Amino acid sequence: MTVTAVLFDLDDTLYPYAPCKEAGLEAARTVALDLGYEFDREGFDAFYRSGRREAKRELAGTAATHERFIYFKRALEERTGEPRAGDALALGEAFWEAYLDEMELFPGVRETLETLRENGVAVGIVTNLTTRIQLEKVDRLGLEEHIDLLLTSEETGREKPGSVMFSLALSRLESRPSEAVMVGDNIETDVVGANAVGLETVLWNADVDPADEPLAGRRRPDHRIDSFGDLTEEVL
Repeated sequence: MTVTAVLFDLDDTLYPYAPCKEAGLEAARTVALDLGYEFDREGFDAFYRSGRREAKRELAGTAATHERFIYFKRALEERTGEPRAGDALALGEAFWEAYLDEMELFPGVRETLETLRENGVAVGIVTNLTTRIQLEKVDRLGLEEHIDLLLTSEETGREKPGSVMFSLALSRLESRPSEAVMVGDNIETDVVGANAVGLETVLWNADVDPADEPLAGRRRPDHRIDSFGDLTEEVL
């Protein structure tokens, strides 16, 4: 197989998500306390989940389903019965500022992207979420000079595993599915979606272990790597 393009998921694929979310939640809780809300950490987590639950229920399948400003807006409306626009804005800004400050690339990411492009392979990021925050992440991680494309689900109107997330990216990179690879951490969104379009898939940093949970059909990645730097052995 001659690879002309590699597509990457962003969150929990190029950097670890969990510590960033933790930092964001703690910063938002601190702001909530400053605003006069009484929350211990357990109570604030429940408050956050209530807003997230409402957003996921009403906005499923759209980029907005991941937006923390919406989570806090809905949570505050549920708690107070009022819009509390300023408070929702303050909580959302605190969350994302701390989140971005915590971001660090996984070991080997920058070097791997450089190696791919040095070998004539185009590099794209295809990611679910709204465009502004994903632009912020790419900028904060210093990835701009190492990629050829960033495509968000807000731009396409469909989330992965929707085929447009892969087909539009490949069209812009002038690459055919048979010449492309998708790398991600999520079986349902990254592997299933890309396999359905005809890309080879590489599973990385995934919670699921095929040895413990056998995968079948389009849910089975073509490759699995334990170190990001191992990717070049699979595609070059």
